[in-house]
Amino acid sequence: MLVTCTPTLLGMAPPPGQSGQSTAPFWVQMVPFLVILVIFYLILILPQQKKAKEHAQLLKALKPGDKIVTSGGVIGVVISVKDKSLAIRSADAKLEVLKSSVSEVTERASGSNGS
Repeated sequence: MLVTCTPTLLGMAPPPGQSGQSTAPFWVQMVPFLVILVIFYLILILPQQKKAKEHAQLLKALKPGDKIVTSGGVIGVVISVKDKSLAIRSADAKLEVLKSSVSEVTERASGSNGS
């Protein structure tokens, strides 16, 4: 395949010694790449950072009495909050789970005044 395409590709090349057409400056060639990079940042990275910030705030606001769902699907009520873990009660069991495994708070503790 390469042997049959080589003469065609060589025939498309400008003859040596002619430099009638100049190439665009380097920065002009980089514009499409930079535009794609900006779009990538706006579509993928910014929303992910926003979601991570919201999850961190959710974890900071956890307090005893909150009803939570873990990423494993365990539903429980927070008994106590430690630095990196939570003690929760699920049915008749007391479990200790990592804070990072909390995916959502389904119900806030009844003692909160709309903050």
